[in-house]
Amino acid sequence: MGERREFFSSRWTLILAALGMAIGTGNIWRFPRIAAQNGGGAFLIPWILFLFLWSIPLIIAEFAIGKKTRLGPAGAIGNLIGRQYTWMGAFVAFCTIAIMFYYSVVMGWCLRYFTAALAGDLSTMSGRAYWDLFQADPVQTLLFHFLSISIGALIIYRGVTRGIETANKILIPSLAILLIIGMVRALTLPNAMQGLQFLFSPDWSSLLQYKVWLEALSQSAWSTGAGWGLILTYAVYMREKEDVVLNSFIAGFGNNSASLLAGMVIFPAVFALAPALGQSPTDVLAESGPASTGLTFIWIPELFQELPGAGFFMSVFFLALSVAALSSLIAMIELATRVLMDLGWTRKKSVTFIWIISFVFGIPSAVNMGIFQNQDWVWGVGLILSGFFVAFAANRYGIKRFREELVNTKGSDLKVGKWYEWILRFFIPIQFVILISWWFYQAITEYDPEGWWNPAHTFSVGTCIVQWGVVIGLFLMFNNRLYDRIMAVKGENS
Repeated sequence: MGERREFFSSRWTLILAALGMAIGTGNIWRFPRIAAQNGGGAFLIPWILFLFLWSIPLIIAEFAIGKKTRLGPAGAIGNLIGRQYTWMGAFVAFCTIAIMFYYSVVMGWCLRYFTAALAGDLSTMSGRAYWDLFQADPVQTLLFHFLSISIGALIIYRGVTRGIETANKILIPSLAILLIIGMVRALTLPNAMQGLQFLFSPDWSSLLQYKVWLEALSQSAWSTGAGWGLILTYAVYMREKEDVVLNSFIAGFGNNSASLLAGMVIFPAVFALAPALGQSPTDVLAESGPASTGLTFIWIPELFQELPGAGFFMSVFFLALSVAALSSLIAMIELATRVLMDLGWTRKKSVTFIWIISFVFGIPSAVNMGIFQNQDWVWGVGLILSGFFVAFAANRYGIKRFREELVNTKGSDLKVGKWYEWILRFFIPIQFVILISWWFYQAITEYDPEGWWNPAHTFSVGTCIVQWGVVIGLFLMFNNRLYDRIMAVKGENS
Protein backbone atom coordinates (compact mmCIF):
# COMPACT_ATOMS: atom_id res chain seq x y z
CA MET A 1 0.00 0.00 0.00
CA GLY A 2 1.16 3.55 -0.76
CA GLU A 3 0.92 6.69 1.31
CA ARG A 4 -2.39 7.92 2.70
CA ARG A 5 -4.28 9.97 0.09
CA GLU A 6 -4.15 13.71 0.81
CA PHE A 7 -6.86 16.32 0.21
CA PHE A 8 -7.18 20.08 0.49
CA SER A 9 -9.09 20.78 3.69
CA SER A 10 -11.54 23.25 2.10
CA ARG A 11 -12.52 25.01 -1.11
CA TRP A 12 -10.74 28.19 -0.04
CA THR A 13 -7.44 26.45 0.61
CA LEU A 14 -7.67 24.89 -2.86
CA ILE A 15 -8.46 28.29 -4.38
CA LEU A 16 -5.55 29.93 -2.52
CA ALA A 17 -3.26 27.20 -3.85
CA ALA A 18 -4.57 27.71 -7.39
CA LEU A 19 -4.08 31.47 -7.08
CA GLY A 20 -0.58 30.90 -5.72
CA MET A 21 0.21 28.72 -8.73
CA ALA A 22 -1.08 31.29 -11.22
CA ILE A 23 0.22 34.47 -9.61
CA GLY A 24 3.95 34.62 -10.14
CA THR A 25 6.70 36.86 -11.42
CA GLY A 26 4.91 37.08 -14.78
CA ASN A 27 2.20 39.23 -13.18
CA ILE A 28 4.60 41.74 -11.63
CA TRP A 29 7.54 41.46 -14.00
CA ARG A 30 6.26 40.59 -17.48
CA PHE A 31 2.73 42.02 -17.57
CA PRO A 32 3.63 45.73 -17.21
CA ARG A 33 6.37 45.46 -19.85
CA ILE A 34 4.23 43.61 -22.40
CA ALA A 35 1.25 45.94 -21.80
CA ALA A 36 3.49 48.98 -22.29
CA GLN A 37 4.93 47.59 -25.52
CA ASN A 38 1.48 46.84 -26.93
CA GLY A 39 -0.74 49.86 -26.57
CA GLY A 40 -1.25 50.14 -22.81
CA GLY A 41 -4.99 50.17 -22.22
CA ALA A 42 -5.71 48.67 -25.64
CA PHE A 43 -3.74 45.57 -24.68
CA LEU A 44 -6.15 44.85 -21.82
CA ILE A 45 -9.05 44.16 -24.19
CA PRO A 46 -7.63 41.11 -26.03
CA TRP A 47 -5.84 40.05 -22.82
CA ILE A 48 -9.18 39.77 -21.01
CA LEU A 49 -10.82 38.17 -24.06
CA PHE A 50 -8.21 35.39 -24.20
CA LEU A 51 -8.84 34.67 -20.54
CA PHE A 52 -12.13 33.17 -21.78
CA LEU A 53 -10.87 31.74 -25.08
CA TRP A 54 -7.71 29.99 -23.84
CA SER A 55 -6.91 30.21 -20.14
CA ILE A 56 -10.13 29.44 -18.24
CA PRO A 57 -11.21 26.64 -20.64
CA LEU A 58 -7.84 24.90 -20.15
CA ILE A 59 -7.91 25.46 -16.39
CA ILE A 60 -11.36 23.84 -16.33
CA ALA A 61 -10.00 20.90 -18.36
CA GLU A 62 -7.04 20.47 -15.99
CA PHE A 63 -9.24 20.53 -12.89
CA ALA A 64 -11.55 17.95 -14.47
CA ILE A 65 -8.75 15.60 -15.60
CA GLY A 66 -6.88 15.74 -12.30
CA LYS A 67 -10.04 15.19 -10.26
CA LYS A 68 -11.12 12.27 -12.46
CA THR A 69 -7.81 10.39 -12.68
CA ARG A 70 -6.21 11.35 -9.31
CA LEU A 71 -2.86 11.25 -11.12
CA GLY A 72 -0.22 13.83 -12.00
CA PRO A 73 0.20 14.89 -15.66
CA ALA A 74 2.49 12.01 -16.66
CA GLY A 75 -0.18 9.41 -15.89
CA ALA A 76 -3.40 11.42 -16.18
CA ILE A 77 -3.68 11.73 -19.95
CA GLY A 78 -2.87 8.05 -20.58
CA ASN A 79 -5.33 7.01 -17.90
CA LEU A 80 -8.03 9.24 -19.37
CA ILE A 81 -7.77 8.49 -23.09
CA GLY A 82 -5.54 5.45 -23.54
CA ARG A 83 -2.15 3.98 -22.83
CA GLN A 84 -0.66 5.14 -26.15
CA TYR A 85 -1.03 8.80 -25.15
CA THR A 86 0.95 8.60 -21.91
CA TRP A 87 3.90 10.36 -23.59
CA MET A 88 1.76 13.50 -23.99
CA GLY A 89 1.17 13.78 -20.26
CA ALA A 90 4.84 13.08 -19.64
CA PHE A 91 5.77 15.95 -21.98
CA VAL A 92 3.41 18.33 -20.15
CA ALA A 93 5.08 17.37 -16.88
CA PHE A 94 8.62 17.61 -18.23
CA CYS A 95 8.00 21.00 -19.83
CA THR A 96 6.98 22.51 -16.49
CA ILE A 97 9.77 20.71 -14.61
CA ALA A 98 12.31 22.13 -17.09
CA ILE A 99 10.92 25.59 -16.34
CA MET A 100 11.20 24.87 -12.61
CA PHE A 101 14.97 24.40 -12.97
CA TYR A 102 15.51 28.02 -14.04
CA TYR A 103 12.48 29.51 -12.29
CA SER A 104 14.27 28.77 -9.03
CA VAL A 105 17.11 30.93 -10.36
CA VAL A 106 14.65 33.78 -10.97
CA MET A 107 13.33 33.49 -7.44
CA GLY A 108 16.95 33.65 -6.32
CA TRP A 109 17.32 37.00 -8.09
CA CYS A 110 14.21 38.27 -6.29
CA LEU A 111 15.53 37.14 -2.90
CA ARG A 112 18.95 38.70 -3.54
CA TYR A 113 17.40 42.03 -4.47
CA PHE A 114 15.16 41.90 -1.39
CA THR A 115 18.15 41.40 0.90
CA ALA A 116 20.09 44.08 -0.99
CA ALA A 117 17.19 46.53 -0.57
CA LEU A 118 17.07 45.81 3.17
CA ALA A 119 20.81 46.40 3.44
CA GLY A 120 20.68 49.59 1.36
CA ASP A 121 23.01 48.15 -1.30
CA LEU A 122 20.69 49.04 -4.21
CA SER A 123 21.10 52.74 -3.46
CA THR A 124 24.88 52.75 -3.87
CA MET A 125 25.11 52.29 -7.66
CA SER A 126 23.07 52.30 -10.86
CA GLY A 127 20.59 49.51 -11.48
CA ARG A 128 22.59 48.19 -14.46
CA ALA A 129 25.87 48.25 -12.50
CA TYR A 130 24.35 46.30 -9.61
CA TRP A 131 22.81 43.73 -11.97
CA ASP A 132 26.12 43.22 -13.81
CA LEU A 133 28.00 42.88 -10.51
CA PHE A 134 25.49 40.33 -9.20
CA GLN A 135 25.52 38.26 -12.39
CA ALA A 136 29.30 38.26 -12.49
CA ASP A 137 29.42 36.49 -9.11
CA PRO A 138 28.47 32.81 -9.59
CA VAL A 139 28.75 32.16 -5.85
CA GLN A 140 25.89 34.60 -5.18
CA THR A 141 23.66 33.39 -8.04
CA LEU A 142 24.16 29.76 -6.97
CA LEU A 143 23.61 30.54 -3.28
CA PHE A 144 20.27 32.25 -3.88
CA HIS A 145 19.22 29.57 -6.38
CA PHE A 146 19.96 26.99 -3.66
CA LEU A 147 18.03 28.97 -1.04
CA SER A 148 15.02 29.27 -3.34
CA ILE A 149 14.73 25.60 -4.26
CA SER A 150 15.39 24.64 -0.61
CA ILE A 151 12.56 26.84 0.71
CA GLY A 152 10.18 25.43 -1.89
CA ALA A 153 11.22 21.83 -1.26
CA LEU A 154 10.82 22.22 2.51
CA ILE A 155 7.21 23.39 2.01
CA ILE A 156 6.35 20.48 -0.30
CA TYR A 157 8.11 18.02 2.04
CA ARG A 158 5.45 18.87 4.65
CA GLY A 159 2.63 17.70 2.38
CA VAL A 160 -0.61 19.21 1.10
CA THR A 161 -2.27 20.49 4.28
CA ARG A 162 0.77 21.31 6.42
CA GLY A 163 2.88 22.49 3.48
CA ILE A 164 1.01 23.83 0.44
CA GLU A 165 -2.08 25.01 2.34
CA THR A 166 -0.18 26.68 5.17
CA ALA A 167 2.25 28.38 2.80
CA ASN A 168 -0.45 29.80 0.54
CA LYS A 169 -2.54 30.98 3.52
CA ILE A 170 0.45 33.18 4.33
CA LEU A 171 1.80 33.95 0.86
CA ILE A 172 -1.32 35.06 -1.02
CA PRO A 173 -2.72 37.49 1.62
CA SER A 174 0.84 38.81 2.17
CA LEU A 175 1.28 39.39 -1.56
CA ALA A 176 -2.03 41.27 -1.73
CA ILE A 177 -1.05 43.47 1.25
CA LEU A 178 2.40 44.21 -0.22
CA LEU A 179 0.97 45.14 -3.62
CA ILE A 180 -1.69 47.36 -1.99
CA ILE A 181 1.03 49.16 0.01
CA GLY A 182 2.96 49.71 -3.20
CA MET A 183 -0.13 50.87 -5.07
CA VAL A 184 -1.11 53.40 -2.38
CA ARG A 185 2.40 54.86 -2.37
CA ALA A 186 2.60 54.95 -6.17
CA LEU A 187 -0.78 56.66 -6.53
CA THR A 188 0.24 59.44 -4.12
CA LEU A 189 3.21 60.44 -6.30
CA PRO A 190 3.09 63.49 -8.62
CA ASN A 191 1.94 62.61 -12.16
CA ALA A 192 0.84 59.17 -11.00
CA MET A 193 -2.50 59.61 -12.73
CA GLN A 194 -0.71 59.75 -16.08
CA GLY A 195 0.44 56.19 -15.44
CA LEU A 196 -3.10 55.05 -14.69
CA GLN A 197 -4.35 56.81 -17.78
CA PHE A 198 -1.76 55.02 -19.92
CA LEU A 199 -2.77 51.67 -18.37
CA PHE A 200 -6.53 52.09 -18.65
CA SER A 201 -7.12 54.46 -21.60
CA PRO A 202 -7.05 52.44 -24.84
CA ASP A 203 -5.42 53.64 -28.02
CA TRP A 204 -8.03 51.99 -30.22
CA SER A 205 -5.77 51.99 -33.29
CA SER A 206 -3.48 49.51 -31.49
CA LEU A 207 -6.23 46.89 -31.80
CA LEU A 208 -5.61 46.87 -35.55
CA GLN A 209 -2.12 45.48 -34.96
CA TYR A 210 -1.98 41.67 -34.98
CA LYS A 211 1.05 41.69 -32.64
CA VAL A 212 -1.06 43.19 -29.82
CA TRP A 213 -3.49 40.28 -30.04
CA LEU A 214 -0.75 37.65 -30.19
CA GLU A 215 1.12 39.14 -27.24
CA ALA A 216 -2.15 39.29 -25.27
CA LEU A 217 -2.80 35.60 -25.98
CA SER A 218 0.77 34.71 -25.00
CA GLN A 219 0.58 36.69 -21.77
CA SER A 220 -2.73 35.10 -20.79
CA ALA A 221 -1.46 31.60 -21.58
CA TRP A 222 1.80 31.96 -19.64
CA SER A 223 0.58 34.06 -16.73
CA THR A 224 -2.41 31.96 -15.70
CA GLY A 225 -0.49 28.67 -15.86
CA ALA A 226 -3.19 27.17 -18.08
CA GLY A 227 -1.97 23.98 -19.73
CA TRP A 228 1.11 23.67 -17.50
CA GLY A 229 -0.20 20.63 -15.61
CA LEU A 230 0.00 22.54 -12.30
CA ILE A 231 -3.76 22.90 -11.81
CA LEU A 232 -4.13 19.26 -12.89
CA THR A 233 -1.72 18.30 -10.11
CA TYR A 234 -3.53 20.31 -7.44
CA ALA A 235 -6.82 18.82 -8.67
CA VAL A 236 -5.56 15.39 -7.55
CA TYR A 237 -6.17 16.66 -4.00
CA MET A 238 -9.66 18.10 -4.64
CA ARG A 239 -12.54 16.75 -2.62
CA GLU A 240 -15.18 14.93 -4.65
CA LYS A 241 -17.84 17.63 -4.30
CA GLU A 242 -15.56 20.52 -5.29
CA ASP A 243 -16.87 22.73 -8.10
CA VAL A 244 -14.59 22.55 -11.15
CA VAL A 245 -16.01 25.51 -13.07
CA LEU A 246 -16.38 28.02 -10.24
CA ASN A 247 -12.87 27.30 -8.97
CA SER A 248 -11.50 27.77 -12.49
CA PHE A 249 -13.14 31.16 -12.95
CA ILE A 250 -11.93 32.33 -9.53
CA ALA A 251 -8.36 31.27 -10.38
CA GLY A 252 -8.48 33.02 -13.77
CA PHE A 253 -9.99 36.25 -12.49
CA GLY A 254 -7.70 36.25 -9.47
CA ASN A 255 -4.64 36.00 -11.69
CA ASN A 256 -5.74 38.89 -13.90
CA SER A 257 -6.64 40.98 -10.86
CA ALA A 258 -3.12 40.49 -9.49
CA SER A 259 -1.67 41.64 -12.83
CA LEU A 260 -3.80 44.79 -12.81
CA LEU A 261 -2.84 45.49 -9.18
CA ALA A 262 0.83 45.13 -10.11
CA GLY A 263 0.24 47.45 -13.06
CA MET A 264 -1.26 50.03 -10.70
CA VAL A 265 2.01 49.92 -8.75
CA ILE A 266 4.41 49.99 -11.69
CA PHE A 267 2.78 52.40 -14.17
CA PRO A 268 2.13 55.32 -11.77
CA ALA A 269 5.59 54.90 -10.19
CA VAL A 270 7.36 54.95 -13.56
CA PHE A 271 5.40 57.94 -14.87
CA ALA A 272 6.09 59.82 -11.65
CA LEU A 273 9.78 59.00 -11.24
CA ALA A 274 11.25 58.44 -14.73
CA PRO A 275 11.27 62.16 -15.73
CA ALA A 276 13.45 62.95 -12.68
CA LEU A 277 16.11 60.71 -14.26
CA GLY A 278 15.65 62.30 -17.67
CA GLN A 279 13.95 59.19 -19.03
CA SER A 280 10.77 58.66 -21.03
CA PRO A 281 8.24 56.69 -18.92
CA THR A 282 7.09 54.62 -21.91
CA ASP A 283 10.69 53.76 -22.84
CA VAL A 284 11.44 52.64 -19.27
CA LEU A 285 8.30 50.51 -19.13
CA ALA A 286 9.10 48.82 -22.43
CA GLU A 287 12.79 48.19 -21.64
CA SER A 288 13.61 44.49 -22.02
CA GLY A 289 17.19 44.43 -20.78
CA PRO A 290 19.16 41.19 -20.36
CA ALA A 291 16.79 38.21 -20.07
CA SER A 292 13.85 40.68 -20.02
CA THR A 293 15.01 42.03 -16.66
CA GLY A 294 15.18 45.68 -17.68
CA LEU A 295 12.17 47.12 -15.89
CA THR A 296 12.28 45.00 -12.74
CA PHE A 297 15.94 44.57 -11.89
CA ILE A 298 17.51 47.59 -13.58
CA TRP A 299 15.00 50.45 -13.61
CA ILE A 300 12.97 49.80 -10.44
CA PRO A 301 16.03 50.19 -8.15
CA GLU A 302 16.98 53.45 -9.91
CA LEU A 303 13.46 54.86 -9.93
CA PHE A 304 12.74 54.01 -6.30
CA GLN A 305 15.94 55.79 -5.23
CA GLU A 306 14.03 59.01 -5.98
CA LEU A 307 11.48 58.20 -3.26
CA PRO A 308 11.66 59.26 0.38
CA GLY A 309 12.06 55.99 2.29
CA ALA A 310 13.48 54.36 -0.85
CA GLY A 311 14.88 51.37 1.03
CA PHE A 312 11.50 50.49 2.55
CA PHE A 313 9.57 50.64 -0.72
CA MET A 314 12.25 48.74 -2.63
CA SER A 315 12.13 46.08 0.09
CA VAL A 316 8.33 45.87 -0.20
CA PHE A 317 8.51 45.53 -3.98
CA PHE A 318 11.16 42.80 -4.04
CA LEU A 319 9.54 40.95 -1.13
CA ALA A 320 6.29 40.89 -3.12
CA LEU A 321 8.19 39.60 -6.14
CA SER A 322 9.85 36.89 -4.00
CA VAL A 323 6.49 35.84 -2.53
CA ALA A 324 4.92 35.62 -5.99
CA ALA A 325 7.86 33.55 -7.24
CA LEU A 326 7.68 31.16 -4.28
CA SER A 327 3.94 30.54 -4.59
CA SER A 328 4.45 29.42 -8.19
CA LEU A 329 7.67 27.50 -7.51
CA ILE A 330 6.03 25.28 -4.87
CA ALA A 331 3.36 24.29 -7.42
CA MET A 332 6.12 23.23 -9.85
CA ILE A 333 7.92 21.23 -7.15
CA GLU A 334 4.63 19.54 -6.21
CA LEU A 335 4.05 18.57 -9.86
CA ALA A 336 7.49 16.95 -10.07
CA THR A 337 6.92 15.26 -6.71
CA ARG A 338 3.52 13.96 -7.80
CA VAL A 339 5.05 12.37 -10.90
CA LEU A 340 7.47 10.35 -8.76
CA MET A 341 4.76 9.48 -6.22
CA ASP A 342 2.65 8.11 -9.09
CA LEU A 343 5.61 5.82 -9.83
CA GLY A 344 5.51 4.48 -6.29
CA TRP A 345 7.97 6.74 -4.48
CA THR A 346 7.15 8.18 -1.04
CA ARG A 347 6.61 11.93 -0.75
CA LYS A 348 9.74 12.42 1.35
CA LYS A 349 11.96 10.43 -1.02
CA SER A 350 10.42 12.23 -4.03
CA VAL A 351 10.92 15.72 -2.62
CA THR A 352 14.49 15.00 -1.58
CA PHE A 353 15.32 13.77 -5.08
CA ILE A 354 13.59 16.72 -6.77
CA TRP A 355 15.36 19.17 -4.44
CA ILE A 356 18.80 17.82 -5.40
CA ILE A 357 18.05 17.43 -9.12
CA SER A 358 16.51 20.90 -9.37
CA PHE A 359 19.53 22.53 -7.81
CA VAL A 360 21.95 20.62 -10.07
CA PHE A 361 19.96 21.14 -13.28
CA GLY A 362 19.46 24.81 -12.45
CA ILE A 363 23.19 25.48 -12.13
CA PRO A 364 23.78 26.13 -15.87
CA SER A 365 21.01 28.77 -15.95
CA ALA A 366 22.29 30.31 -12.72
CA VAL A 367 25.82 30.87 -14.02
CA ASN A 368 25.24 31.41 -17.75
CA MET A 369 22.67 33.91 -19.04
CA GLY A 370 22.77 32.40 -22.53
CA ILE A 371 21.67 29.00 -21.21
CA PHE A 372 19.01 30.68 -19.07
CA GLN A 373 17.58 32.50 -22.09
CA ASN A 374 17.66 29.36 -24.22
CA GLN A 375 15.77 27.29 -21.65
CA ASP A 376 13.24 30.08 -21.15
CA TRP A 377 12.69 30.21 -24.92
CA VAL A 378 12.47 26.44 -25.52
CA TRP A 379 10.18 25.51 -22.65
CA GLY A 380 8.21 28.77 -22.60
CA VAL A 381 7.13 28.09 -26.19
CA GLY A 382 6.77 24.42 -25.26
CA LEU A 383 3.97 25.37 -22.88
CA ILE A 384 1.83 26.23 -25.91
CA LEU A 385 2.25 22.61 -27.03
CA SER A 386 1.35 21.46 -23.51
CA GLY A 387 -1.89 23.46 -23.64
CA PHE A 388 -2.77 21.81 -26.94
CA PHE A 389 -2.16 18.34 -25.46
CA VAL A 390 -4.59 19.10 -22.59
CA ALA A 391 -7.25 20.20 -25.08
CA PHE A 392 -6.51 17.13 -27.26
CA ALA A 393 -7.11 14.86 -24.27
CA ALA A 394 -10.52 16.41 -23.61
CA ASN A 395 -11.48 16.07 -27.27
CA ARG A 396 -10.23 12.50 -27.50
CA TYR A 397 -12.26 11.55 -24.43
CA GLY A 398 -15.32 12.94 -26.24
CA ILE A 399 -15.83 16.64 -25.66
CA LYS A 400 -19.58 16.42 -25.00
CA ARG A 401 -19.05 13.53 -22.59
CA PHE A 402 -16.11 15.40 -21.01
CA ARG A 403 -18.29 18.44 -20.33
CA GLU A 404 -21.27 16.50 -19.03
CA GLU A 405 -19.44 13.89 -16.90
CA LEU A 406 -16.22 15.54 -15.73
CA VAL A 407 -16.88 19.28 -15.79
CA ASN A 408 -20.55 19.73 -14.89
CA THR A 409 -20.37 17.30 -12.00
CA LYS A 410 -23.21 16.68 -9.56
CA GLY A 411 -23.55 19.44 -7.01
CA SER A 412 -21.65 22.04 -9.04
CA ASP A 413 -22.71 25.63 -8.37
CA LEU A 414 -21.69 26.74 -11.86
CA LYS A 415 -21.98 24.76 -15.07
CA VAL A 416 -20.70 25.41 -18.61
CA GLY A 417 -22.78 25.18 -21.76
CA LYS A 418 -21.99 23.96 -25.28
CA TRP A 419 -19.79 27.01 -25.86
CA TYR A 420 -17.13 25.16 -23.89
CA GLU A 421 -17.15 22.31 -26.39
CA TRP A 422 -16.66 24.75 -29.27
CA ILE A 423 -13.70 26.43 -27.58
CA LEU A 424 -11.83 23.18 -26.85
CA ARG A 425 -12.72 21.60 -30.19
CA PHE A 426 -11.97 24.55 -32.46
CA PHE A 427 -10.62 27.69 -30.78
CA ILE A 428 -7.81 26.11 -28.71
CA PRO A 429 -6.32 24.20 -31.71
CA ILE A 430 -6.56 27.31 -33.91
CA GLN A 431 -4.90 29.46 -31.26
CA PHE A 432 -2.21 26.81 -30.82
CA VAL A 433 -1.34 26.84 -34.52
CA ILE A 434 -1.32 30.64 -34.64
CA LEU A 435 0.81 31.03 -31.51
CA ILE A 436 3.42 28.41 -32.44
CA SER A 437 3.62 29.80 -35.97
CA TRP A 438 4.03 33.37 -34.71
CA TRP A 439 6.78 32.62 -32.22
CA PHE A 440 8.68 30.61 -34.83
CA TYR A 441 8.14 33.43 -37.32
CA GLN A 442 9.62 35.83 -34.75
CA ALA A 443 12.66 33.56 -34.42
CA ILE A 444 13.13 33.36 -38.17
CA THR A 445 12.63 37.05 -38.99
CA GLU A 446 13.76 38.92 -35.85
CA TYR A 447 15.58 36.87 -33.22
CA ASP A 448 17.96 34.88 -35.43
CA PRO A 449 17.41 35.34 -39.20
CA GLU A 450 20.78 33.81 -40.11
CA GLY A 451 20.80 30.84 -37.76
CA TRP A 452 17.09 30.16 -37.07
CA TRP A 453 17.62 26.51 -38.04
CA ASN A 454 20.69 25.99 -35.84
CA PRO A 455 20.02 23.93 -32.68
CA ALA A 456 23.05 25.52 -31.00
CA HIS A 457 21.61 29.05 -31.23
CA THR A 458 19.79 30.55 -28.25
CA PHE A 459 16.54 31.71 -29.88
CA SER A 460 16.25 29.43 -32.90
CA VAL A 461 13.48 27.21 -34.18
CA GLY A 462 16.06 24.44 -34.43
CA THR A 463 16.81 24.42 -30.70
CA CYS A 464 13.10 24.01 -29.91
CA ILE A 465 12.59 21.19 -32.40
CA VAL A 466 15.68 19.28 -31.27
CA GLN A 467 15.07 19.59 -27.51
CA TRP A 468 11.36 18.81 -27.81
CA GLY A 469 12.18 15.95 -30.19
CA VAL A 470 14.66 14.33 -27.81
CA VAL A 471 12.24 14.53 -24.88
CA ILE A 472 9.23 13.28 -26.87
CA GLY A 473 11.34 10.52 -28.43
CA LEU A 474 12.42 9.24 -25.02
CA PHE A 475 8.86 9.31 -23.70
CA LEU A 476 7.59 7.45 -26.77
CA MET A 477 10.30 4.83 -26.22
CA PHE A 478 9.28 4.27 -22.60
CA ASN A 479 5.56 5.03 -23.08
CA ASN A 480 4.15 1.60 -22.29
CA ARG A 481 6.53 0.89 -19.41
CA LEU A 482 5.71 4.27 -17.84
CA TYR A 483 1.97 3.70 -18.17
CA ASP A 484 2.11 0.17 -16.77
CA ARG A 485 4.11 1.26 -13.74
CA ILE A 486 1.77 4.18 -12.96
CA MET A 487 -1.34 2.00 -13.31
CA ALA A 488 0.20 -0.71 -11.11
CA VAL A 489 0.88 1.81 -8.35
CA LYS A 490 -2.59 3.32 -8.75
CA GLY A 491 -4.08 -0.16 -8.37
CA GLU A 492 -2.06 -0.80 -5.21
CA ASN A 493 -3.26 2.47 -3.70
CA SER A 494 -6.94 1.99 -4.57
